[in-house]
Amino acid sequence: MSKVFVIDQQKQPLDPVHPGRARKLLSEGKAAVYRRFPFTIILKAEITKPVVQPLRIKLDPGSRTTGIAIVNDASGEVVFAAELSHRGQAIKASLDDRRAVRRSRRQRKTRYRKARWHNRRRKNGWLPPSLLSRIANVLTWVKRLSRLCAITAISMEFVRFDMQLMENPEITGIEYQQGTLMGFEVREYLLEKWGRKCAYCGVSDHPLQVEHIHPRANGGTNRISNLTLACERCNQAKGTQDIKVFLKKKPSVLDRVLAQACQPLKDAAAVNATRWALFERLKGTGLPIECGSGGLTKFNRTTRNLPKTHWSDAVCVGKSTPEVVKTNQIQPLLMRATGHGRRQMCVTDAYGFPKQHKDRRGTYLGYRTGDIVKAITPKGTFQGRIAIRSRPSFRLGKVDIHPKYMRRLHRIDGYAYHYERNA
Repeated sequence: MSKVFVIDQQKQPLDPVHPGRARKLLSEGKAAVYRRFPFTIILKAEITKPVVQPLRIKLDPGSRTTGIAIVNDASGEVVFAAELSHRGQAIKASLDDRRAVRRSRRQRKTRYRKARWHNRRRKNGWLPPSLLSRIANVLTWVKRLSRLCAITAISMEFVRFDMQLMENPEITGIEYQQGTLMGFEVREYLLEKWGRKCAYCGVSDHPLQVEHIHPRANGGTNRISNLTLACERCNQAKGTQDIKVFLKKKPSVLDRVLAQACQPLKDAAAVNATRWALFERLKGTGLPIECGSGGLTKFNRTTRNLPKTHWSDAVCVGKSTPEVVKTNQIQPLLMRATGHGRRQMCVTDAYGFPKQHKDRRGTYLGYRTGDIVKAITPKGTFQGRIAIRSRPSFRLGKVDIHPKYMRRLHRIDGYAYHYERNA
């Protein structure tokens, strides 16, 4: 299971300890809880000349979810694992709603005005807010975890699919391209592109084979746009037939395959658009950075018999992956970016008309909306996130509780947390 982070009296990171050891330190009064998520304790007694082992943080950036793992390179032990869910889609939806409301309001309330966006220029390297939020989320957690444990290096999956290597075999040598790793690069890309299903019959959870849409026997190439995935039965049935002949009785399937063959991956495009920006931000931490590709990650994961999850992908990023990886029934911390609230003072309905005005007060009696608290009341014990009011009666779930019964467990920090237990 995940270890517990430990810091000393000066808030300097020490070696993470087993949860049993942390419970003993807490019960004996030698430590106190510093953070709930990720769980961290702070020692009450000073330690002279502590020996701290260096750790490596490994990142598997994704469009929707990023895998995070902290690994001890010397022992191969996974100290901490997490999966960070981004809110890029929610940001885009909010911007679309705001744009629609403003456009409709201008059309109703104001005279005609000429377009003004021709005199606006975007800076070099500009990224939309939905992509910037992904970079900010990853950078936030790299900095947070660096304050809780002795991280000395970073491994990052730089490209999901090494398209340049697949298109030009001479970039790093023919041996690399024609070896085992080449197959992993191509198959991983095709699995993502075709949804891990047979392109012809749609069967899933079956062994899939790489299939040439335009057969090589008829002049087809090995380019990625000419490759798809098919089950053994469909692959043998198609043989060297032209795809239009093979799917003559299935025109809808034919149209879908031909359209999807040239369709780019939206999520992969989002990751590729942010990779350089994230790389430059991580360089600002001053830690050495190792980069790897998605094909290498899958190769490492397969050879080490690890399950297909975001955090296990992070463990296998880069060439520094230990030969023997010790997961020890790790319990990944599932983190979801929720933001820090809205600055919108007037809530509008679907038509842009005001329906509710927000109070400017952000805190009350030291509490903020979203704080995780524990309340012991005469009616029972409750725990969860609170919603504050401008009077001493806060909402906790479906009950109203006076602040005098509450004790804060975790301050709101823009993320929601829960643990996933292995079966």
